Amino acid sequence: MTAPLYAAITLGSNSFNMLVAKNVGQQPRVIAKYKRKVRLAEGIQVDGSLSEEVLLRGLDCLTMFADMLLKEGVSAENVAVIATATLRNISNSDDFCRRALPILGHPIEIISGMREAELIYQGMVATTEGEGRRLVIDIGGASTEFIVGDGNKVLLKTSLLMGCVTFNDSFFCNFPFQQLDFDDAKAKVKAVLGEQLSELKSLGWHGVVGASGSVQSVVELLNHRGLSTAITLDILLALKQEILSQTDSSMIEINGLNHERAPTFAAGVSILLALFELLEIQKLHLSGGALREGVLQVLAYKV
Repeated sequence: MTAPLYAAITLGSNSFNMLVAKNVGQQPRVIAKYKRKVRLAEGIQVDGSLSEEVLLRGLDCLTMFADMLLKEGVSAENVAVIATATLRNISNSDDFCRRALPILGHPIEIISGMREAELIYQGMVATTEGEGRRLVIDIGGASTEFIVGDGNKVLLKTSLLMGCVTFNDSFFCNFPFQQLDFDDAKAKVKAVLGEQLSELKSLGWHGVVGASGSVQSVVELLNHRGLSTAITLDILLALKQEILSQTDSSMIEINGLNHERAPTFAAGVSILLALFELLEIQKLHLSGGALREGVLQVLAYKV
C-alpha cells in the first residue's frame, strides 16, 4: 500500500509556504515545495485591518496551493493550514479565513506565538544536527521567535512583535538608507526584547541557529560568494556598509543577493545585527528547518 501524502501550509507575514510529504520510516520525506512572497504584513492598515488588495494577494496564493494539492493528490483530511503573526493581529482575520475556506477546503488554524515557537523548535531539532544547548532565532515578517532548548527539551520560548516586513515599513521605507535607520532599528529591538534580553543571556547556549528568510538571504549571499555560511558580527557589519553604499533601492549591486529577498534585506540585516550585538552572539548557523517542518512532524504521526 502506498503511503498517503500530506501537506503543511504555513501563512507567514512575509511568505506563504507549502510542503508536501510522505512518511518513510515514520519520518516525513518532502517530495514537493511551493512558496510565494505574499508580504501580508505590508497590508496592515492604520485601523488594524488587512487591506483588500493584500488580502486578495493572499487568497490568490492559496488558489495556487489548492491547485498544487490537487495535482499532487493530497486529500483535504491530510492538510494542516497554520497562520502566524499577521493573521493573529489583524482585525479582519475572520474574513480572510472565511474567504479562504472554499478555496482550500480546509480551515486555517491561527496559532499563538508560543505555539509557533514550539513548532519552530520541533522543526529545527528534526532537521538540524548539533548537540548541547541551542538558541534558535526565527525572524519572520511581523514577529520573531526565540527558543532556548537542549535536545527535545524547551527551556525558554517567546514570540515578540518585530519582523523584517514591519521593520521595513518603520525604518527602511526611505532610500537612500542611513546609519540612523540602523540605530533606530537597534533601539527598537532592544525595547521589544525588554526583560527577555537578560533572561536569554542568563540561560546561555553552546550554539545559535537561525531560521528565517532574513538568515537565508545572508547565507545564500555568502554561498554565492564562496564564503563560509556561518554568520558572524563582522559579516553583518560589512553587509550594513554595502547596504549604506547602494545607489539604487533595488540593491542590485550587492553580489549574491536574491532579488526576491532584496525588498526586506536591509530590515532583516538590521534585526540580525542588533541581536548579535545585544545578545553577544559569536556565530550563527542556518537551521535545516523551522515552522513548516515542525508542522510536518505533527502531521507525520497523524497520517
